[in-house]
Amino acid sequence: MQQSILEISYLIGSITFIVGLKMMGNAKTARKGNLIGAAGMTIAILGTIFLNEGKVSGLIYGLIFGAIALGTIIGWLTAKKVQMTKMPELVSMFNGMGGACAALISLIEFNHYVHTEFPKLAFLGMMTGEFHPPHGFLLAIFAGLVIGSISFSGSVIAYLKLNGTMNKPLRLPAYNIINLIVLLATLGFLALMVYYGGVKLDRPTMMPNGSMVYILLALALLYGVLFTVPIGGADMPVVISLLNSFTGLAAAFGGFLYDNKVMLTGGILVGSAGTLLTVVMCKAMNRSLGSVIFGAFGGGSAAAGNAAEVTGSIKDIQVSDLAVMMNYSKKVVIVPGYGLAVAQAQHIIHELELLLEERGVEVKYAIHPVAGRMPGHMNVLLAESNVSYDKLVEMEDINPEFEQTDVVLVVGANDVVNPAAKTDPSSPIYGMPILEVDKAKNIIVNKRSMSAGYAGIDNLLFYDPKCSMFFGDAKKALTELVAELKTM
Repeated sequence: MQQSILEISYLIGSITFIVGLKMMGNAKTARKGNLIGAAGMTIAILGTIFLNEGKVSGLIYGLIFGAIALGTIIGWLTAKKVQMTKMPELVSMFNGMGGACAALISLIEFNHYVHTEFPKLAFLGMMTGEFHPPHGFLLAIFAGLVIGSISFSGSVIAYLKLNGTMNKPLRLPAYNIINLIVLLATLGFLALMVYYGGVKLDRPTMMPNGSMVYILLALALLYGVLFTVPIGGADMPVVISLLNSFTGLAAAFGGFLYDNKVMLTGGILVGSAGTLLTVVMCKAMNRSLGSVIFGAFGGGSAAAGNAAEVTGSIKDIQVSDLAVMMNYSKKVVIVPGYGLAVAQAQHIIHELELLLEERGVEVKYAIHPVAGRMPGHMNVLLAESNVSYDKLVEMEDINPEFEQTDVVLVVGANDVVNPAAKTDPSSPIYGMPILEVDKAKNIIVNKRSMSAGYAGIDNLLFYDPKCSMFFGDAKKALTELVAELKTM
């Protein structure tokens, strides 16, 4: 009876994961979907703790709930205090913790195998003359260990890159060859350990020695670092998504180990969703996953060296002139970028939107799939300031509207609006789908300076005769613009 109730709780948890994930596909229902998924996870955790057939002492219960309480407090406070600009780092670190958990599960289960299962198998082998290690079981252990470790160390490097500690990609000589050698060594060592049972006998004592697993762990951690270090900032949304899929896959192997249906379902959902999102991100950048991992996009000056030299002049616009232009517009499209998040200007830009709408101006937001530093960064940023979900328009839907747009206001975005992606075959971003803001009647770009974006190249848009630069910190500049509009 107890086991049946546990299976039902796992079924409920699995269903809530699927329903929650489906609801997260729509901005209007994403929050509710997240809560539904969290409720399912709570049911699965409580079922595992209280409906397990094994006997658990009060001390163990105390340690379990103490760890849950500690983790909940730390996670809650961290998530509440994090600034929107730091959200990508937080997501990366949380993902890394998931990979670390999967790796630790594999280590624990391997240790259990060494001290309980292996002696039995070895004794049976001595009696029959044949030793048959559990290849499938060991494959699940070592695969979870390797994938979880890669996800952990890779996420740590991604975190350091996103917070500026490692602000430049580090490229060793022939780094692709080095990475390939380390990867092949890791996979080869994994295969050998699965084939031979993962344990060697210590000859003096004839006791099983499971220390080789730590060599595999070290190789996997090393590859995670080497895999992520060369990748530039422009590719971080893809890397975060890919590492997230790794964590899900590692968790799925944990579900195989424990024959835990909800753990398996959750891992598969995270892994498949992360993989699909990675594909979408690559498509949005018109690049293959291989070019992200082995290429040099986002490498600053290295990328810029391939771009054609830009010539021309730029012009700036005063806040009073911009206010007049917007006040008499019929349609305004706002293009948010990472600079908006850095300036924490999401609330003032929402105030600008409301002010324009009061005057009969139609206002929309154009969202590029890879704007910001993680998938959906701009959507989350604008949702924080209560911007209506209906006004967030994806690239494919907004591009046909730019020709009928009176003013496009680009705030902190760069590469995702650069016409070089369409016109300059020598540009490192050539072929990348962009927001076609150059088709609008008037283009206003708010930036602190003329500095290049992640791709390290000049933006041809700035030299367009229809484009004017509105220099300054986004929050300060937009506050001045709102104040000027209120006087009209």
